[in-house]
Amino acid sequence: MSQVEKAKISDIIQIHKLINGFADRGLMLARPLSDLYEDLRDLFVIRNGNEIIGCAALAIAWEDLAEIRSVAVAEEAQKQGLGAKLVQACIEEAKKLGIKTVFCFTYRPAFFKEQGFVDIEKSELPRKVWTDCFRCPKFPNCDEIALVYKT
Repeated sequence: MSQVEKAKISDIIQIHKLINGFADRGLMLARPLSDLYEDLRDLFVIRNGNEIIGCAALAIAWEDLAEIRSVAVAEEAQKQGLGAKLVQACIEEAKKLGIKTVFCFTYRPAFFKEQGFVDIEKSELPRKVWTDCFRCPKFPNCDEIALVYKT
């Protein structure tokens, strides 16, 4: 069975390709390679041999708030519960760190609702979460859905 583990520096190129493959089709936001290197400690992966077939990140936003981002599972590995495993790993990490609220912005709200997330108005999230948004090509016309999970 596929295990979730922390990403290694040697995984970044594959993670970048996986995320940006979906982003190229408008299914998620792209991530610059430089950001992935900087966020290495935030990243979780699932491998099939030497191939990265899934990834997700838990980015701490504030003392009691973190974001799950960049959840991607290779198309040939979907519908096997790998995305749920990655999200659960992020939630468990948040709990260990004492973070009470985890949020996400997504184009796939049904998937996150299956993991226990609930809708939230973007305006209810603190301004701190918008730091990355200023660099997004879709800002200020964000079309992602905001959801939240209470640990």
